[in-house]
Amino acid sequence: MAYEVTIGIPVYNVEKYIAQTIESVLNQTFESIEFLFCDDCGTDDSMSIVKHYQQTHARGTDIHIVHQPCNMGLGEARNRMLTVAQGKYIFFMDSDDTIALNTIELLYNKAQYYDADIVYGSMRKVLLYDNNKEILIQHPNRVFLKDGEFAEYAFAKYDAMPASTCNFLIKLDVYKNNDLHYQPINYWEDFTFTLDLPAYVTRVVLLPDLTYNYLCRFASLSNYNQRDHIAKQEILTTMRALDRLKERSHLLANMTCFPQRMLKLMKTCFYIVSTILRNEKIISPSFTKEELRGFMIYPISLSKVCSFHQMRLQNLSFYLLGLMPPSLSVFCMKLLAKRKGLI
Repeated sequence: MAYEVTIGIPVYNVEKYIAQTIESVLNQTFESIEFLFCDDCGTDDSMSIVKHYQQTHARGTDIHIVHQPCNMGLGEARNRMLTVAQGKYIFFMDSDDTIALNTIELLYNKAQYYDADIVYGSMRKVLLYDNNKEILIQHPNRVFLKDGEFAEYAFAKYDAMPASTCNFLIKLDVYKNNDLHYQPINYWEDFTFTLDLPAYVTRVVLLPDLTYNYLCRFASLSNYNQRDHIAKQEILTTMRALDRLKERSHLLANMTCFPQRMLKLMKTCFYIVSTILRNEKIISPSFTKEELRGFMIYPISLSKVCSFHQMRLQNLSFYLLGLMPPSLSVFCMKLLAKRKGLI
């Protein structure tokens, strides 16, 4: 059976939250939806809850389940769903979040009206570990229809677009035609995909409508700051994923917004180093100064950076951090991180 939309949901140890997620998607006002769940081999009853809805709900026949051979993480779960999704569009969400009842109808109708490659909704972030404090991440009402127009907007400043891979409806062909995949990591796997996504889409719609409720839990993988211990290997995995983005930099070097893209990538590397420096007492084993400096090595030539017409000085600053002796480089990064309130 063909569907207009696939909602893809990776599932791993979320039995306390999965029912509210399922209810929010099954109650969507839009009809032609495939509800695709990826069993990432958790150890609780999350998948039993999914199967209960599959067997008892009026839309249960549209619930499809794929199984990973072992726990492989969010990135690989999303990659697996991309291979089997039956919708023309796909909408990813996490298995402890919820969406508004008209989310898919709203995004789909805008996609059809503008023949959009991608339509973004806005988000309500709920900090469960901070008395349910709410933060609204809201887009302006904007439509981009020209080549490079959205990329210019997305790279204009660091936080112009959220890093999340959730809460946008995107043509499945955008993934398939450009051979786009998620990195096999659990932390910042969103960013390692969404950083370069603007380079592959042209017709884009941003909506101010709050379509997604992002529940940020205590000690979740997306929140290093609320944890008592961090394994070095976990951070190294994320760093290697960012290194792969560096390796792909030459593929986008002809974009007019390439300097902004490079600055955003290197700022992210700096934020990771700042996180390490801030949490160094609870990270084991420890990072060496050589490792931290090595992570700041700039991936393209000095001559290319000097040719930038925009953001030249900022990019040169990051280039120099990767050239300095390790001790001096880390000293400078500590000073900068303290100045920006990151430490």
